[in-house]
Amino acid sequence: MSAMLGALRWRDVLDIVVVALIIYRVLALFRGTRAVQITIGLGVLGAAAVAARALQLTSLTWLLDHFWSFWVVALIVVFQPELRRALGWIGQASLLQRLTGGAERAQMVEEIVRAVDSLAARRIGALVVVERATGLRQYAELGVALDALVSSDLLTSVFLPYSPLHDGAVIVQGGRVVAAGCFLPLSRNMQLGRALGTRHRAALGIAEETDAVSIAVSEETGGLSIAVSGRIEPVAEPDALRHRLNELLGVSEVRAGEVVGLRALRRRWSRG
Repeated sequence: MSAMLGALRWRDVLDIVVVALIIYRVLALFRGTRAVQITIGLGVLGAAAVAARALQLTSLTWLLDHFWSFWVVALIVVFQPELRRALGWIGQASLLQRLTGGAERAQMVEEIVRAVDSLAARRIGALVVVERATGLRQYAELGVALDALVSSDLLTSVFLPYSPLHDGAVIVQGGRVVAAGCFLPLSRNMQLGRALGTRHRAALGIAEETDAVSIAVSEETGGLSIAVSGRIEPVAEPDALRHRLNELLGVSEVRAGEVVGLRALRRRWSRG
């Protein structure tokens, strides 16, 4: 053992670390999605092929061998959403640099948090989708086109019950609201509980198809949820939502603190 460790070079250590990080990231991307069940199914078929060959089951071996002849095309078709999200993650870092600056993103997060907190307190349902690397144009085109800075007042007014756009989702792109009243693909995850309604299934559906971040407000309970990377997670309070959004959208805690502090200072100034 000591001889093997002594033979390790720094390049070998780097190689192991990089491979481990890639495997971890792939597992994290696919966790909780239909890809897990499909991968298990492919593993079972592979084991069946080995067993059939060992037992000399001619017909079954022929059938399984022909199945594997087109497995590459089948995987591309089946894993299309996951592959799209993985490629989006690869380009995410460079794209975020081209998006709005740190202060603008922090301000956008603050406006979204204020809006959904206000809506949750009144138990008004809402769904806000923030674009990251994967474009959402095809979904935005299904809604009503807008072009306005993200503000809590705008988001709140869109989701009020008397608004004609309140049933759909709002799509945010580059720090601006580009569409409202958008209809999104619903998640086909069979493991979801019946407690999750259409709005939450739509939030998860867009997170399965793209790398977008979705924020959903339940009109039944007023609870907040974030859907990202094919998973949906409840958020206990606005501060936790703010922290999670800053993390997902690449906003530093220092920049976020500056925006929150500036808003508090403005409130004190307005009160005189």
